[in-house]
Amino acid sequence: MKLLAWALSLSLFITLLSGCQFNEPQVKSTSFKATIGILLSDTGLGDGSFNDAAFKGLERARNELGVRFDYREAPDGDYEEKLNELVKEDMDLVIGLGFSVQEALEKVAKENPDQSFLLIDGSSDVENVMSMTFKEHEASFLVGVVAAMTSKTGVIGFIGGMDADVIHRFEAGYRAGALHADPDIEVITDYAGDFGDAELGGKLASEQIDKKADFLYPAAGYTGIGAILKAQEEGIFAAGVDGDQFFVAEKAVVTSMMKNVDIAVFDLVEALVNDSGEMTDYELGLAENGVTLAEIRLADLSVTQQAKLIDARKKIISGDLTVPDKVN
Repeated sequence: MKLLAWALSLSLFITLLSGCQFNEPQVKSTSFKATIGILLSDTGLGDGSFNDAAFKGLERARNELGVRFDYREAPDGDYEEKLNELVKEDMDLVIGLGFSVQEALEKVAKENPDQSFLLIDGSSDVENVMSMTFKEHEASFLVGVVAAMTSKTGVIGFIGGMDADVIHRFEAGYRAGALHADPDIEVITDYAGDFGDAELGGKLASEQIDKKADFLYPAAGYTGIGAILKAQEEGIFAAGVDGDQFFVAEKAVVTSMMKNVDIAVFDLVEALVNDSGEMTDYELGLAENGVTLAEIRLADLSVTQQAKLIDARKKIISGDLTVPDKVN
């Protein structure tokens, strides 16, 4: 089915993932211009990245657009209960943040066909669920380039939270970027099986450092925070994820793979408030400003290295360089 453009200056949302029909949100009669509910991902508020970014986008929408929003956290994993609580508040849109909520969100969506839902970081075929995904592999490619160019041992590390497709995209891009910069680089990979265990993250980081890794890239929530702090403790470099995590470890974090969830959420709510048309599914990469690389600090890249990084970014955006989203 054709994509109906939303009447707003929203170059962010230009890549159509699928032609899935999505019920047009009806803004209800209220003193607020729209009401939004969001179920945060496992680690909840204060993660310094994914959850905090989405929350920031909704706070901005509240302040600038006059919407009301409510949120839920489900540290016990009872996503279905929390989603139903938001549905009962008669929201214009209920958002599920993170791939881990997908199964529960789809179940609740099928039970409430007149309610509009948004799944961030997952792709759904359910009729009243819109999907928003990001090309994490594209910005992770740039992290890999930086890692390889700054490594002195020729060994770098990746730590994933869960063994899931979305985390595989981080690893695939990082690995490809590193090999693009240095075909002889060695990439060590570990999966923690947990997004909320900083101690485990530190342990995995120590093991990779013992194997001579001198640059770590964790995509693992609080587990990743533990890895970044261990990198700082051991005097090596690291990269943050989802948000700019430089202030987590100012002596270690060279850059971060930034997922602009706050911008995406705000723009989407703005379109809803404007009642511009039908919603659909989107995939956001470097070209759409859905992902980007944070400022590079600590590492002094040569002019040649800076040019190589800029060239890689330009080629990804133009399509001259295709970044794999799966690890071979």
